Amino acid sequence: MQQLKDVMTQNVKILSPDATIKDAARQMRDGDFGLMPVGENDRLVGTLSDRDIVVRAVADGRDANTKVRDLMSTDVKWAFEDDSVEQAHQIMSDNQIRRLPIVNAEKRLVSIVALGDLAVDGTDTQAAGEALSEISKPG
Repeated sequence: MQQLKDVMTQNVKILSPDATIKDAARQMRDGDFGLMPVGENDRLVGTLSDRDIVVRAVADGRDANTKVRDLMSTDVKWAFEDDSVEQAHQIMSDNQIRRLPIVNAEKRLVSIVALGDLAVDGTDTQAAGEALSEISKPG
């Protein structure tokens, strides 16, 4: 059974909760990220997605200098780096999420995996397809 640490990349950028959404959007654009972890005092405290910026900021007429902490999602689902790829598929399916933060045994962020990362890995394309089907169901 393949573990997440075998398929993940470890080059993760972390936003400060005090960063502005303008800074966050630039980092997302420049790095081609759809989701960025938010960390404070060496701990994962939330995530900010491109969708969060649009739905929670732009749609509400917020200023570009709005702090990340005012928009971030704090109910973060995650997996351990030694969890299996199948466990990640299940977490993603159960929570209808396409990106999953990965932490080490000390609960320090080490990566983010996207459903697409797991699908191109080729270990279990059927499981990835089933996860996508569950994620895509209307809430």
